[in-house]
Amino acid sequence: MLRLIALSRIPGLSCLHRSLLKIEILIMDKQTTSFSTPDQLHDYHLTPDQLTFFDANGYLILRNWITGELLERLQEAGHAWIEAGLKNSEDEDFRFADREVGRVMYRVDYLHDKGYAASLEMLGSSQVLGVAESMCGPNFVPTYESMVFKEEGDGEAIPWHQDAVHPRQYRIYNYDLYLDRSVKGAGALRVIPKSQANPHDICRLTDTYGWEHPDAIYVEMEPGDVLLHDVMVVHGSERAIGHALRRTIYYEFRAAEEILQDGPWDQDWITRRLRLLPLALKAYKRQFPDQPSFEWNISDELRPEPLGDDQQELKIAHLTHMPGAYCSAGDAKKV
Repeated sequence: MLRLIALSRIPGLSCLHRSLLKIEILIMDKQTTSFSTPDQLHDYHLTPDQLTFFDANGYLILRNWITGELLERLQEAGHAWIEAGLKNSEDEDFRFADREVGRVMYRVDYLHDKGYAASLEMLGSSQVLGVAESMCGPNFVPTYESMVFKEEGDGEAIPWHQDAVHPRQYRIYNYDLYLDRSVKGAGALRVIPKSQANPHDICRLTDTYGWEHPDAIYVEMEPGDVLLHDVMVVHGSERAIGHALRRTIYYEFRAAEEILQDGPWDQDWITRRLRLLPLALKAYKRQFPDQPSFEWNISDELRPEPLGDDQQELKIAHLTHMPGAYCSAGDAKKV
């Protein structure tokens, strides 16, 4: 059963015209419903129907959400990050694993201090922040940033898992921008819709179904497509050897209120993470001066004072993490 929301955007039109011409297509139980997108979508906020779909299913697909020069700059940066990691394999921000094809690099953490402004520009874009405000409210916090990838020829499986398990009083989600094509048979992500409502025994699920869970779907993506996934939705990707490079940029967002209630971080850490946003908004405006800027509506009591040292503000380490659900501790290191 396929459940999907796709947003169609037409290149070459102004933001206003795009907002008037966008069409959402909801495909559910093989029945198609078309409806006009509210004018507000020109600033990339989500509609009530999209939020309802996400809450019900644990994921949402936004087609062609990041395009043009910004996408090209991110793709260029993605290659540079991999090259830098291969030259600096001892740096803990570049993650490696021993696999059947040999020792491979598969992840880059803390993207913003790696010498390319594109990741900060992306963070400061309305395409990201409009979604964040829709999902988490005005006090959204950017909690993680990384690029996870499979090099050409490396198709190691990512076992079923839940990224983090929490009390579910607030939304916690990942914003996944695909830099490369990812399709069935070539490492496409698999998602089990509606699995986000509860913690799961991942070992039991895997032993019972393998990859053939009756509700699982493939999430096929093109460059510029964005997947929003709830951190508790069960997902993974099966083994596929010999296929092309597949890179995905992941930003996680949470409400400040959620972090203060559930942890694992404190007010000081929230403030440090929030200092990324003024830098990101400036980076986006500097590179794209003709594009509308996102209006940051954070509560006055949470608005951070800058340190005056941009480089220090670009990397805020975590030290501790909210636990997820995996079949083994080793699996957690692969994701």
